[in-house]
Parts: sequence; C-alpha cells; structure tokens
Amino acid sequence: MSLSTQFYTMLSMIAMGSFFGASLDTYQRFLNRNSRKRLLVFINDILFWIIHGLIAFYILYLVNYGELRFYLILALLCGFSAYQALLKKFYLKVLELVIQFTKRAILFIRKLLITLVYIPIKWLVLLLVGVLLFMGRILLTLVKFVGKVLVWVLKVVLYPFKLIGKGLLRFVPKQVKETSQKSYIVLAGYFKFIKNVFIKAFQFVKNLFRT
Repeated sequence: MSLSTQFYTMLSMIAMGSFFGASLDTYQRFLNRNSRKRLLVFINDILFWIIHGLIAFYILYLVNYGELRFYLILALLCGFSAYQALLKKFYLKVLELVIQFTKRAILFIRKLLITLVYIPIKWLVLLLVGVLLFMGRILLTLVKFVGKVLVWVLKVVLYPFKLIGKGLLRFVPKQVKETSQKSYIVLAGYFKFIKNVFIKAFQFVKNLFRT
C-alpha cells in the first residue's frame, strides 16, 4: 500500500473506532438490559458485533481492498479511546436531546391526529347513527299509525257484513253452527299464533331502534 492509502486507512479505522463507541452507547441506551431476558440480550449482542464487524470490513475494503494490518486494530482502539475520552459526554447529551425531541414530536403528532382526524370522524359517525335512529323511529311510528288506520277501515268496511252474518246465523241449523264454532276455534287459534309472531317481530324491530 502507498503512504496515502495507509494514511486514509488509518483515518478510516480511527473514525470507525469512534463510530463503534457511539453505536455502543446508543445500543446500550435502547437495549435496557435489566428489563430484558438474558438470551435476548445475548442474541442482540452477537448481532451487534457481527453487523459492526461487517461494516468495518466493508469500509476497509473501500479504502485498501480489505488488507488487514495489525496497526489498523490499534487505530480502531485509538478511535474508540478518543471517543470515550473526548466525545462520549457530548454525544450522550445530544442523543438524549434527540430522544426527548422525538418523543415529544410523536406525542404532538398523535395529539394532532386525534384532534384533526379521530375526533371529527367519531362525531360524524355518531351523528350518522343518531340520524339513522331518528329516521327509524319516525318510520316505526308511521308504520304503527298506518296499521291502526287500516285496522279501523277494515272494521268499518266489514261491519255491515258482520251484521248480515249475524242475521243469517239465525237461519243456520244447530249442527252446522256447532261445526262452524269448532272450525272458528281452530282458526282463531291459528290467527292468535300468527298474531303473536307478528307482535314478537314488531317488538324485535322496535328494540333495534332503541338507543
């Protein structure tokens, strides 16, 4: 290697040593070793050093095509030591400021989304549900009113036939009357059953529109 290549390689390894120090502090800040399982911490540590080893080798390959010398390891240690002595305190303060700023930004964005998106959609949905319930009640009331009117009209229309039927019953033989009464009882039972079914269905529909 030429002197310029060696010089650039030394500088790169010193920078990588400082980068390793900053990465290690960042990793320790987010890992929370005390609150995690040992196996998970062990796996994270192995992955951390494998990734950083690959990064160092890639930088070395870009600078001198991957030629590893003993003094390059010393350069890495010098960069790491320089970071620990000169930059660590400053970096940790900056890191903490970035973390706190990120947390506050996320909370602000969350509150903004809740205020501008979630709450308007929530009230819009509640308004639509209220309108649908109101329309359902009006429709139910209208159906009940029309039903009562139809029943009253039927009573009025069928009243003359009822009177005629009572008059004709006087001329019907007794046996026919008894047979008719039995048939009437059976039909009345069927109609009562059908009426109960309609009443239950009506109550079910009515309960659907209750708040």
